[in-house]
Amino acid sequence: MILTVTLNTALDLTYRVPRLTPHASHRVTEVVERPGGKGLNVARVLAALGHEVTVTGFAGGTTGIILRDLLASCRVTDALVPVTGTTRRTIAVVDDASGDTTQLNEPGQLITSTEWADFLATYATLLPTCQAVALCGSLPPGIHVGAYADLVRRARAAGVPVLLDTSGEPLRRGIAARPDLIKPNAGELAELTGSRDPLRATQDARRRGAHTVVASLGRDGLLAATPQGTWQATLPHGLKGNPTGAGDSAVAGLLSAPAEGLDWPTRLTRAVALSAATVLAPVAGEFDAETYESLLPRVTVTEHVRAA
Repeated sequence: MILTVTLNTALDLTYRVPRLTPHASHRVTEVVERPGGKGLNVARVLAALGHEVTVTGFAGGTTGIILRDLLASCRVTDALVPVTGTTRRTIAVVDDASGDTTQLNEPGQLITSTEWADFLATYATLLPTCQAVALCGSLPPGIHVGAYADLVRRARAAGVPVLLDTSGEPLRRGIAARPDLIKPNAGELAELTGSRDPLRATQDARRRGAHTVVASLGRDGLLAATPQGTWQATLPHGLKGNPTGAGDSAVAGLLSAPAEGLDWPTRLTRAVALSAATVLAPVAGEFDAETYESLLPRVTVTEHVRAA
């Protein structure tokens, strides 16, 4: 079983409009609701790939009820901790004319010390039953900035490989706890290391504590710095569509591959193909299966040879 942790869950709403015009009224042509937050997106993709997945984090209020009802149809096990606050919503407005997406993210609900203690108890119960854990997304109000570092240490103490996908100070503190893998995007990696050279930055992030670093570089694919070597995986051209959740699908690909004993070039191939196939899906946490299969043989993986 793979465990995903989403401390700042959300109900994702996707609105489609013919054309998004500032300062104008719009008629929405389609509304889609899905369970959201990075870890829930990862879990839904893993479940679609046939993996057993459990999700934990927080859910509360009317929005939390809707989220959990939607989650029940996603073939994942719900271990979310109930809270008194109301789960946030995220709104993606898709402009059909341009293909661009505008994202609006509400703040998360306040988590009390008692609710955090309840979550830690749940986490401790789940860790011995899982083969890997993914810690994903932002921290809601009330949770200390070193929370992910704490969760990384607990996973490592239990002998469970841990992937960390967050940003800012939570990433900076979390990396010091030595996670097995981090998956920043180019901006998050530059903020962490102070370098905008991806090759240099991934190596620097490893020196700061991450066992392996896989960086999302947008149209330039994924760059992985690992103990076995450094590789970059790319597609010959980008796909136009809704990029929301593409990075989460890449995380799902990285998590699914070790269970099947795949090497790093093959893991990166899967992650890039899933990420690109998500761009063509209507909402985050889903991917176009036909596109995914067609993209796998088109991914190019190049090894970067380290200077002697």
